Amino acid sequence: MKDALRHMLGMVKQLDYHTISEMFRRFEDLEPEPKGELDHTNAYTLVVAVALSAQATDVGVNKATKNLFPIADTPEKMLALGLDGLTEHIKTIGLFRQKAKNVMKMSQILVDDYNSVVPSSRAALESLPGVGRKTANVVLNMWFKQPTQAVDTHILRFGNRSGVAVGKDVVAVERAIEDHIPAEYQHHAHHWMILHGRYVCKARKPVCGNCIIRDLCLFEEKEL
Repeated sequence: MKDALRHMLGMVKQLDYHTISEMFRRFEDLEPEPKGELDHTNAYTLVVAVALSAQATDVGVNKATKNLFPIADTPEKMLALGLDGLTEHIKTIGLFRQKAKNVMKMSQILVDDYNSVVPSSRAALESLPGVGRKTANVVLNMWFKQPTQAVDTHILRFGNRSGVAVGKDVVAVERAIEDHIPAEYQHHAHHWMILHGRYVCKARKPVCGNCIIRDLCLFEEKEL
């Protein structure tokens, strides 16, 4: 991944504002209200789902939480379920033991320090066990409707391949998104890019022939 990223950074330049604007106009026309693919019912279950999704697929997390969230959709209910009960529900997810411990610690902090309400600031969210910058940004964007950018491997790849957001790491790409994507597209930007990276601009075999922005993208090794 590092070698590929170095190659992309060496070959691809940052696209201009007008080209990026046209890209996202097309994304919006195709999917005006893109949605995240993690199932949740409230801010708490969203935080838990995103924390569980680290090094796991959304599909796998949704299978695990299908029976979990109906009985544990608040911090109090999760604490009542207990560590063993939570572990049993999420044992099909990677790193499930550590994730279960983090969710229990997170739930206790939310009860003790936040009156069981998920905070709406990045700093407060990142102070919770198991919650990093990406998780915080997802929650701020999806639940609190803030124009934050949750950069994952799909966005890192697509941003650098296409020239939309060029950067050597997730923080640099996040800043590039904020700097170069028009304000009117900021709220949904990371969802459009994740979905495009997941289903079209794939890592090993991008589906360039079905790409709605292939004429604008700077990726030189297009598969048509």
